[in-house]
Formats: sequence, structure tokens, C-alpha cells
Amino acid sequence: MMKYYSIGEFAKLIGKTEQTLRNWDKKGILKPHHVTSSGYRYYSQEQLNHFLGLKNIKPQRKIVGYCRVSSNKQKGDLELQVQYVKEYMIAKGYQFEIITDIGSGIDYNKNGLNKLIDMVINGEVEKIVVLYKDRLVRVGYELIENICNKYGTVIEIIDNTEKTEEQELLEDLVKIITELSCKFQGKRVNKARKMVKALVEDDKD
Repeated sequence: MMKYYSIGEFAKLIGKTEQTLRNWDKKGILKPHHVTSSGYRYYSQEQLNHFLGLKNIKPQRKIVGYCRVSSNKQKGDLELQVQYVKEYMIAKGYQFEIITDIGSGIDYNKNGLNKLIDMVINGEVEKIVVLYKDRLVRVGYELIENICNKYGTVIEIIDNTEKTEEQELLEDLVKIITELSCKFQGKRVNKARKMVKALVEDDKD
């Protein structure tokens, strides 16, 4: 995680006085990273590196816990998943952040997943922690894993047993068939629709 310095600490590290930093703040020369509600100024490690010209210092990479459920009906399950992943990472002594998603395991255009992949490509992620393998993606896990490997990111799976809610799996299968049916024509459309209908009816039974 990013390190922050009080105005006194930052002043000593750059060889200036606290008053100089206050003046720089007022003049817009160097603004603190953030100011607390009590008025205390804090400066970031990135600002220190920039000021000292330490351009080759790489920022500390993050450990990210990724949690996903398929639908809004499973928000309670998502909360439990987040709690479990947090407890696991705390026990491991990790400094971490959590990214959550609500969406199908075969949908690659989820906000959380896109953010996670962007972070990996930007070299920001040391490790991704997921409860089950299919929480990351249901189809194409190896592709995501290869991308992570290229950027030095490790995927850590807490529980390697295959465990998926039947309803969630059914919804993903229905989505696959529905999307395929949109590409078919004539008799193929009817055949695909019958497959979807059969899956839903079997589930109700």
C-alpha cells in the first residue's frame, strides 16, 4: 500500500522546513497528497520519489481479493464471500484491497474484472486471491492466468474444490445458449430455444 508522510517527516526527508512546505502549498508549488479533517497535511511516497528524482523506484504492488456472484439475488452470498476472503488474507498478514462484481462468470465485461485486469497490465498487482476458481471466471480461466503470468501476477485460490450453485451454473448455461442462438438462423434458432426451455423446465422440476 502507498506510504504517507506527515509534513514534519516529509520536510526532513527533502531537507526543507515545514513552513516552506506550507508556503509551497499556498502557492500551488507542491500540494500535499491529502489533508485530514483536522487540517494535517500528508505527502505520498510517490511525491517523495518525484521530488528526489527516484524515477526507477517501482511502487509497491497490491494484493487484491476478487469476489463475485452472478446476480443481485446473491448479495448476501457476496457479503459472506468478501468476509471469508478478508479473514483469509488477514490471517496471511496481507495488505490488501477488495474488488467485487455482480455478473455472470462468462461475462468478461464486468466493471470489477475490467478494473482488475487493467491493474494487472499496469503492473500494480502482486497477487489475486479468490475463494474458488470459478469466482474469477467460469470459462477462460487459463487465458486470465496467462495474462497474469506475463505481468508477474500470481492467482491464489483459497479452496480448490469445485463448488458452484446449481442455479448459477444453469443461468450461465442458458446465457451461453441464448447468445449462440442469436447467431443462428431458421431451424437452428428454434432448436436453441427448445434447449433453453428444456433447461429451465428441468430446473423447475
